[in-house]
Amino acid sequence: MHKILKSFYRLPQIVLGWVTPNMRTFMGNQLPKVWILSIVIGLLVAIAAIAFRTAIGLFQWTWLGTASELVISATERQPWLIILCAPAFGGLLVGWLLEKYQPKQRAGGVADVIEARALGGRGLPLRAGLMSALITSISLGFGASAGREGPVVHLGATIGTALCRMFNLPDSARRILLACGVASAVSASFNAPIAGVLFAHEVILGHYAVSAFVPIVLASVMGTLLTRLWFGDVAAFEIPPYEITSYLEIPAFALLGLTCAVVAIIFQFALIGSDYVARNITMPLWLRPVVGGFAVGAIGIAYPGVLGVGYEATDLALKQELPLTMLLALLVAKTAATAITLASRFGGGIFSPSLYLGAMTGGAFGLIAASAFPEMASSHGLYAILGMGAVAAAVLGAPVSTTVIVFELTGGYALSIALLLAVSIATGLTQAIHGKSYFHWQLGMRGVCLHEGTHAYLIASVKVRQFMDPPPETDEERVFDPASGPYLHATDSLESALRMFDETGRDSLPVVERGKATLVIGQARHVRALNHFNKALIQVSEEEHR
Repeated sequence: MHKILKSFYRLPQIVLGWVTPNMRTFMGNQLPKVWILSIVIGLLVAIAAIAFRTAIGLFQWTWLGTASELVISATERQPWLIILCAPAFGGLLVGWLLEKYQPKQRAGGVADVIEARALGGRGLPLRAGLMSALITSISLGFGASAGREGPVVHLGATIGTALCRMFNLPDSARRILLACGVASAVSASFNAPIAGVLFAHEVILGHYAVSAFVPIVLASVMGTLLTRLWFGDVAAFEIPPYEITSYLEIPAFALLGLTCAVVAIIFQFALIGSDYVARNITMPLWLRPVVGGFAVGAIGIAYPGVLGVGYEATDLALKQELPLTMLLALLVAKTAATAITLASRFGGGIFSPSLYLGAMTGGAFGLIAASAFPEMASSHGLYAILGMGAVAAAVLGAPVSTTVIVFELTGGYALSIALLLAVSIATGLTQAIHGKSYFHWQLGMRGVCLHEGTHAYLIASVKVRQFMDPPPETDEERVFDPASGPYLHATDSLESALRMFDETGRDSLPVVERGKATLVIGQARHVRALNHFNKALIQVSEEEHR
């Protein structure tokens, strides 16, 4: 009895000893503050997303006479010269803004957000982000063939990081709040709160840590709530209730995944190739979107469904209102128009074009399958839904969140088996060819290789100045003869430093000033370099599993 009473009296101490370190970590990472800020960010990003969509509609109204997404219907009432010149006029405005007010001379997107996450939630200036949103709204409003979701993600992340600057937060909290902005942006754009949460984890953070889950959910819910109050609680695409006719169609779904992989691979090559060609053409920056605008306008005269975001054409494909020849023609035209748009420095993303191409691919595949096996094949509208998810997942490199986005966009949860099969095959084959998503290809063009893992990024991004010791105290010891042996610069990467240590077999190397190799500004030691690298890896691992 005495032992029982003693254990009972010790119980509060045991519980306190168990809870205290957890609460210390919870408070040390400032998670209560993060939760409150996530709600604020969710609301602010939703307001920004509403304003962004409204701005696109206002610019579109100036030449189509409507702010709705019914672009095809509106262009039928316009003379061909307006359709040809409107994107070019928008390109003139975009080129002027890029040249005068945008430091990087391009609009921002998802790749910039991923890079900012790697930089500890930094690198997204508010002014540049707002200007990027203006450039994109002009681009899409005047008919440039691109998506609005990527720019909204960039805008949401920019707002999240701007709010972080007002508080003294650790990098882990900054990354979470950046992801909160992304989650609210996706949920506000698609009316898809679950997809917003998954996209922020899968594409931006790259992990599903529990500490990040709560604030990201709060932000996503706030974003969805506000946009539903404004636009109404309706799915982006209202489609008939499609059903799978027979499970004997499973091989057809797998073949659709293969077909969508081919389309995704070609689309990504088109984006990469057009960007390469544009970079090798010498012309003033302001003129690039003008020339590209004329090209997109020329395509739009024949196929007005490629202009702008393209939701009307996608909706027609999902409702089985497009014939086979039109589906195939729009597949080619949209690929060309989007590649030209992005290569010409218009603002815009690739999410909507990927959904568009997927819907056309699936619809065409369904019509061909129905003609071959009329008694077994489901409606080609069902195949359009599956293709929409498969192509988008393959291009974005986000199979989980894209699958859920398609579910929430269409309400087609009954198609889960078929959709998962098509998405997995398309994503796997595209990964086998390209090795990375389009976003990571964009980052690779900037020398940021995050797709290879955290260790590869750290070893390339950490600089010698971050781990070097102070210089010698006396002036005589600071003088160095470059001919006496190897040395490092403060701006050299950790990778090059470790390679130098390995090649020379030395435990330490002098760090000299770049352009003046006779002046020692620090001392780099092999052990400190390895310790710095290990601590950074441990910190990332703890953040991803906490």
